[in-house]
This record gives sequence, C-alpha cells and structure tokens, in this order.
Amino acid sequence: MDTWMIVAIAAAAVLLLVLLIAVSRMSQKRRSTRLREGFGPEYDREVNRMGRGKAESELQQRQKRVEQLQIRELTREQAAGYASDWDAVQTRFVDDPAMAVSRADELVGRVMSDRGYPVGNFDQRVADVSVDHAEVANNYRAAHGIAARNAGGSSTTEDLRQAMVHYRALFQDLLQGTGTPTAPSQVQDRQSHA
Repeated sequence: MDTWMIVAIAAAAVLLLVLLIAVSRMSQKRRSTRLREGFGPEYDREVNRMGRGKAESELQQRQKRVEQLQIRELTREQAAGYASDWDAVQTRFVDDPAMAVSRADELVGRVMSDRGYPVGNFDQRVADVSVDHAEVANNYRAAHGIAARNAGGSSTTEDLRQAMVHYRALFQDLLQGTGTPTAPSQVQDRQSHA
C-alpha cells in the first residue's frame, strides 16, 4: 500500500471521528433541550444540585420510572369530589390553619395515589410527580417543608398560608384535564381566600 493511500485512509478515519463527535454533541444538545423544556425549573434545580451530566441522567431515569407506572386521569366524579374536599380544607384554614395544611397534604397524597403515583417516600413522590408536573414540583417541596416545620411548631400563619397556596397549585395541576366540572379559574376564584 502506498503512502498516499495510507494518508487517505487516515484522513477518512479522522473525518469520520469528527463527524461522530459532532453528531454525538448535537444529540446531547437535543436531549438537554428536551429535558430542559420538559422539566422546566426542575431541570435547573437538578443541574445546580448535581451538575448537568448527572442531573440529565437522573431526569431520564425519572421519566423511565414514571413510564412504568400506570398514571391515569381522574373520573369527573373523582375530580368533583376532590374539588369539594379542597373547598372544605380551604374553609377550615380560617379557624385552624395548621390542621388545614395537614389536611391539604393528605388530600394531595390521596389525589396522587388515585392518579397512580406511588406515595411512599416523599423525595421519590416529588421526583415522580416532577415528570408530568414539573412546574409545581418546587411548590410541593415548599409546602411539605412548611408542613414539616409546622409539625415541630415553628410555622407562622403566613407560612401556613403560603403552604396552602403551594398545595393548591399542585392540587389544581393534578386535577387539570380530568373533566373536573369547575373551570380552573373558577376553582382559583373560590379558593382565593387562603
């Protein structure tokens, strides 16, 4: 084989390697963009917490886990019942904010369970719900944190009010698209007392 042929083969190999690297980077960029768009603030939170590579791997694992779950919509009747339960919880806030927050946490857990989300470990619950409800995952963390502090007696009424606002955002997101008889704006208007 003459030198010219060896040089041509080497150049082709280098060109192929450069092409493979470019395709890999484009694929990585598309993956990052899809995850960023799908997870929104949850993507940024995880990237800040563990770095881009590990965060993206974690978020993809979440997606695969949730794909294995049997997540379902609520029936109209279930959604209406839960909307009524929420109204009762919110009304209770006026007389007993701490109890209302505790009940809101329980109600969100029941809705998640009926939708098909496992409700064991809290961190896993948030990770699972972040796949389909990324915009309100931080609300859930914040509300749960306030509820936990409240159990220790260190939450103010304003903290509890904020927890109710966070729980309501997740609650509404979980009920959305389930054929709830009340439009989300009407639910929000009725619930603006918290």
